[in-house]
Amino acid sequence: MRWLWIATRVGLAAVIFAAGIGAVAAQGSSPLRDQLVGTWIFVSSTSQRDDGSNTWGANAKGQLIFMSNGRFSFQLMRGDRPRYKSNTRMRGSIIENQATSRGTLSYFGTYAVSDDDRTLAFNIESSSFPNFNDTVQKRIITIVGDELRYENPAPSRGTTPTVLAWKRLN
Repeated sequence: MRWLWIATRVGLAAVIFAAGIGAVAAQGSSPLRDQLVGTWIFVSSTSQRDDGSNTWGANAKGQLIFMSNGRFSFQLMRGDRPRYKSNTRMRGSIIENQATSRGTLSYFGTYAVSDDDRTLAFNIESSSFPNFNDTVQKRIITIVGDELRYENPAPSRGTTPTVLAWKRLN
């Protein structure tokens, strides 16, 4: 009788284990587009300024949203941008405006993904960096659990490729 109880428990454990492996495999095999949909919060970037410091600073804030209808919105900002003394956006000093321009990147439009080569194409309609307007920006992406990483082979800083990391918010 004891051997039957043990065999039943071992069999049940094997079924649970196999179901777990299947669930992990199914998650990894879902289309890239489905894995992207949602809101992602900025974690880090390998981008560097000319002096070697991180382009986005220690307290950067960012949000990347992929909608199921194929639209996206991207915002990334340094956390140490100075407040405007005039308290009016249109009356910033040259230095305040320069810090805003250098410390902010945003764009929106539509996106497409390729499961074959794991690429993401941002079809940018408009950007805070005007040279991105009406362009396609390709990224090589990796999604593991709640982390999205992508390599930007041609960053707007005009330097070497950078990697940005994002964490799923929902």
